[in-house]
Amino acid sequence: MEALIASYGDTSSDSESDSQPPLAASDDNHSPPPSILPPPPIDLLNPPNSSGTFDYLQRNSASRIRSFPHIEGNYALHVYIPVFIPSERKKELALFLKKATSVIPDLHVVDIDVPLSMLLKDEEKLIQVALGREFHISLGRTVPIRVHQIDSMVAMLRQKLQFQKRYLIDFNKWEVFVNDDQTRTFLSVENTTRGVAEVTKQIQAVNEVYKLHNLPEFYKDPRPHISIAWGVGDISESVKRVVEGEMRKYVGGMSTRCMFTCKFSSIVCKVGSKTYNICGSQPQ
Repeated sequence: MEALIASYGDTSSDSESDSQPPLAASDDNHSPPPSILPPPPIDLLNPPNSSGTFDYLQRNSASRIRSFPHIEGNYALHVYIPVFIPSERKKELALFLKKATSVIPDLHVVDIDVPLSMLLKDEEKLIQVALGREFHISLGRTVPIRVHQIDSMVAMLRQKLQFQKRYLIDFNKWEVFVNDDQTRTFLSVENTTRGVAEVTKQIQAVNEVYKLHNLPEFYKDPRPHISIAWGVGDISESVKRVVEGEMRKYVGGMSTRCMFTCKFSSIVCKVGSKTYNICGSQPQ
């Protein structure tokens, strides 16, 4: 689980987002609509007759570390805002991923854990695999819950978050985060301007539901972000040096250039392998 050390491109104004109707709670407690394409199958990354990514993942599955021990009857709970990076901004982000991987070759793609170094020779594949997937802004810690807590958790989250106004989220800063036990370092894109207040309020609402279920609250000073890549152990100093060099291009005077913007459209609660829409719906 990520620890904080300190989610549809759109350049519309705040007034436009304020004019949108609230997002209602959804009664759908199944997986996201099939109109949203899933990430490409891992085996498509491998050329014919070669030993590629799938074999790599099989050989290295033991390196995956759980944030908490598996206990029979427990399910991992994660509450988050889904984020998709707009197509027109992916190429620029991919260029930085190439640069970062040239300095830190052991970086992996978040979630599917493919080494970024295996994607560098094909920019289209790099963009598709590393940036063409669903990311998330966490609204609560990823924690284990018991099966009898699931219905109560989902119902209370929907009650607290059923009416959410549409708003825009600006991502404008590469940042580095390390998980609690310092087993992973994450290369992330942080939201520090537009959208922070709204996300913070949603985190507070999730915290209230967590407390009622005796679950640990989120970090005291939340820093909304999406994670793009990860490396083993605490390699934050090395990643920070690369990030600091890149961020000099984005900062000019007292203003910070937005790297990309997305629209808040839903809140999702994932329990084990099952997904519940808390409010809104997945973007089409």
